[in-house]
Amino acid sequence: MAFILRRPFALTATLRTTAPKSAQSVTLRAFHNTPLKPQPNFFSPKTPSISTSQNVLRFRTTFRRSYQQAAYNPVSHGDLRQRLIYGAGIFGATLLGINFIFNRETREDGGMPDFERRYLNDTFMHTGLGIGIIGMAARALHMNGWSFRLMSANPWLVLGVGLVGSIGTMYGTMATRPENYVQKYALWTAFNVTQAMLLSPLFFMHPAILARAGLYTAGMMGSIAFVGATAKQEKYLYLGGPLLAGVAIVALSGLAPLVVPATAARTLMWTENIWLYGGLAVFGGFTLYDVQKVLHHARMAERGMIPKDAVNESISLELDFLNIFIRMVQILAMSQNRRK
Repeated sequence: MAFILRRPFALTATLRTTAPKSAQSVTLRAFHNTPLKPQPNFFSPKTPSISTSQNVLRFRTTFRRSYQQAAYNPVSHGDLRQRLIYGAGIFGATLLGINFIFNRETREDGGMPDFERRYLNDTFMHTGLGIGIIGMAARALHMNGWSFRLMSANPWLVLGVGLVGSIGTMYGTMATRPENYVQKYALWTAFNVTQAMLLSPLFFMHPAILARAGLYTAGMMGSIAFVGATAKQEKYLYLGGPLLAGVAIVALSGLAPLVVPATAARTLMWTENIWLYGGLAVFGGFTLYDVQKVLHHARMAERGMIPKDAVNESISLELDFLNIFIRMVQILAMSQNRRK
């Protein structure tokens, strides 16, 4: 209907062209043509020479929208259930492979105690809630035009304000004790909103790319978290130092386009690969380290050495998710551009 309203004379012009010349002066009148000449037998009933069904068919054929997508073909696209089964099989095989390679030595205490399981589940719940807040806030900001203003701003200003906002709210959340839950959750929400403000331009990407990147990120982190939860106690806590050095290299490679001239194409290519694939490896390792750190803190909290604080634990896992997700989006976007 909206298409017809933009072209108010389209219907009459189409019916006029489809009807025979002998019947045009009797059965049809276009408002954008010359006035109809008076005829003595104008109101006499006459049988039209073209049926209404044919007119409707010709009208639909003429004004079919060119931007409509092709109909879904189950043969070419594959059955949805079959694709889900294949995806689940690939995920299960990957999980078993990672578990076999990195988790040959399982726990010796008969499995995860109940207090560790509750603390880990509480941490994962806060992680999922934080990711949800970031996604909804980023979407709302993007729809209100925040992404355009952010992309047109000075990159150094965005970097400085973003770092100050992110680090300030993160350390404010961590420094607040769990008993002061109002201030703690307010600072935690501010941290998530700050991340949403920085990540809202991702919604310029195609929604299918964002959905696939989110699915791949969840699968990657889920499999690594399973390995960390079922491995021996404190087996991967030694990775903290090497991962910190790796993330420093990845961060410097991410800042390279701001200081390296555009003529150094080979250098920029290497720094981009380090930022993408090196970042995936580093933050995958951080996921393994953070899961084992959560279980270690659960044991310390059970002894009364530290307070239970699932909000602080979730911040590390949120940062792991966001860094892996951003790289997944860029890898999928580059892969799509190479196919064109």
